[in-house]
Amino acid sequence: MKNITEKPLLTTRQIFNMSVGFLGIQFGFALQNGNASRILQTFGADVEHLSLFWLAAPVTGMIVQPIIGHYSDRTWNRLGRRRPYFLVGAILTALALILMPNSSVLATFMPAIFVGAGLLMIMDASINVAMEPFRALVADNLPDSQRSVGFSIQTFLIGIGAIVGSALPYILAKYFHVPETDNPGVVPTNVKLSFYIGAAVLISAILWTIFTTKEYSPEEHAKFFPEEETQHAQGLSAIFTDFKLMPKTMKQLGLVQFFSWFALFSMWVYTTPAIAQHFYNVQPGDTSSKAYADAGNWVGVLFSVYNGVAAGYALLLPAIAKRTSRKKTHAFSLLMGGFGLLSFFIIKDPKFLVVPMVGIGLAWGSILAMPYAILAGSLPAKKIGVYMGIFNFFITFPQIINGFFGGWLVKHIYGGHAIYSIIIAGVSLVLGAISVLYVKDEKKKMTVVPGVVPIEIN
Repeated sequence: MKNITEKPLLTTRQIFNMSVGFLGIQFGFALQNGNASRILQTFGADVEHLSLFWLAAPVTGMIVQPIIGHYSDRTWNRLGRRRPYFLVGAILTALALILMPNSSVLATFMPAIFVGAGLLMIMDASINVAMEPFRALVADNLPDSQRSVGFSIQTFLIGIGAIVGSALPYILAKYFHVPETDNPGVVPTNVKLSFYIGAAVLISAILWTIFTTKEYSPEEHAKFFPEEETQHAQGLSAIFTDFKLMPKTMKQLGLVQFFSWFALFSMWVYTTPAIAQHFYNVQPGDTSSKAYADAGNWVGVLFSVYNGVAAGYALLLPAIAKRTSRKKTHAFSLLMGGFGLLSFFIIKDPKFLVVPMVGIGLAWGSILAMPYAILAGSLPAKKIGVYMGIFNFFITFPQIINGFFGGWLVKHIYGGHAIYSIIIAGVSLVLGAISVLYVKDEKKKMTVVPGVVPIEIN
């Protein structure tokens, strides 16, 4: 990797504007994570089948992100290099957010549950179209000394979007008296309205970034990396070549990501049924009772708590990483998340679940920032987009494994008790904390630009 000698440091405002779009993406992502299982159960999904329906998300991500990364590395037009993908992804995601809770209305030729699962797949694919270029944009525009800061600000804004998105159904029901229950097979109004608001926030945030953020032209990019080798393979086959030639650091981070995202998938899929069964004594198949609605709304609040902690923690990550290291910071964060998930089994009052959500928030904040800060320094500049997309393989693969076997474990091993999936998720995060200590964290040497003092982050 060649030294960066001319790329200027950006102001905090510029980094903020560059990352605002991610607030909107995460707003929609939080609505999906907190309510997709609830919606699918409303349409008739059994708890042991939930992970299979959720498979649509990681499978599409595995396919979409490397392709989007490949083409975004090669896209240079009037709108920019990464921004065209933001816009297309935002429009498609917004449409899916509007349509998914109304799947029963669209179900003319097939059951609503399959329409809902299809829209979940479209929503996740669209989020991936927008999400991967955002991470590449941070790596494009920032020197190595600011990348931890850039990803941390991005994580902070992700947290803000996720806090509001996760808690919105609860807020609408409790403070605005929007109906939280409906007839069997019908998604409650507070959930529908939350998805509509999410679509509007998503589009607005993406447009903010598009209109306020400058991307470097091909000529400027070449100036920053004058000795970077040109790319010879231009077709999609280049993705497979790049996959085989991925840096060692990326391979090592793959194991960390496997444990992290295996845990996250379990948490997102099974938290609602686990809390409904374990704390609210909701019987299997009951999706229209007040108790089930209360459990679902409380899950939204809990998810907003961990996202809020992640947002605040993201601002502290650069300082913590500077005093220790990026690896140790990430290991500590994953360990706290693992302990938080494990404590679900011993807590008796659902109100006290707020406490372990703090540890989960530390893990989530670090998962969204530290692996990418570590990874960015090991990637060739002209392939950042495609490698960020390929890196998504290590996020989607564990979710696919979990999706195929998670439901079978719940039914045949856990006796239908989803709480045990949360326990396994806790163990997985602990294993991730151990594995990150063996990652090689490469750091590029920075040449000081006249008048600018780079801040080195280990």
